[in-house]
Amino acid sequence: MTPDRVAPHSAEIPFRVPWQERVAGVPPMTPSPSILVVEDETELAELFAEWLSEEYDVRVATTGEDALERVDEEVDVVLLDRLMPGISGDEVLETIRDRGLSVRVAMVTAVEPDFDVLKMGFDDYVVKPVFREDVRRLVEGLLERDQYDQHLSDLFASASKLAALESHKSAGELETSEEYLRLKAEFERTRERIEELESGMSERDFDAVFYDLSEVDI
Repeated sequence: MTPDRVAPHSAEIPFRVPWQERVAGVPPMTPSPSILVVEDETELAELFAEWLSEEYDVRVATTGEDALERVDEEVDVVLLDRLMPGISGDEVLETIRDRGLSVRVAMVTAVEPDFDVLKMGFDDYVVKPVFREDVRRLVEGLLERDQYDQHLSDLFASASKLAALESHKSAGELETSEEYLRLKAEFERTRERIEELESGMSERDFDAVFYDLSEVDI
C-alpha cells in the first residue's frame, strides 16, 4: 500500500511518469494538464508523481538545473522545493519568471517562510510535511485559479473597451457596429461563465482556488 506521506531520503534515480503511457500508449483527445515536480529527494519526488499521475502528465526534476531544462510552455504547474544542491528553488523560480512562462508555481518546502517571501513570485507556499490530499488539492486549486483568472482578465479587458466606446459613441453608432456587438456578446458570455464557475464551486472548491485567504487578516 502506498503511504499518504513519506519522510524524504536521498536517492539518485530520476523518475518520469508519461501521462500517455498510462492509457495503453494512446494519447487523449484533450491533453492532460502538465505538472513539474522539482524535488531533490528522489523518493519524495516519486511519491508526489504517483499521487498526481492518475490525473495529470507528471514530469520530475531532481535538481534545479534539470528543472530549468524540463520547464516550458506546456507545463501548467510547478511544485518547487527551495533547498536543493546547485541551483536553488529560489533561483529556479526567478528564472521561470524571467522567461515569462505562464505557469503557476507553488513552493513545497521544509523552509518556513520569512519576510523574504514578499519579494518572491510564487503562487502558493506550502510547508512540508504534506499529505496526498494536500498535494492534490494544491494542484487542483492552482489549475482552477488559472482558469478563473483568465476569465476575469478577459472580462475586465472587454469591459474597458466597451466603456471607452460607450462614453464616446451614440447608441445608434454602437448598434450599427458589428465589432461592438460582437464584443458585447463576448462580454456577456464571459460574465456568465464566471458566474457558472462561482456557482459550481463547493466550499472545498472555493478553498482550493483561494487556498490561503482564510489565513489572511483582511
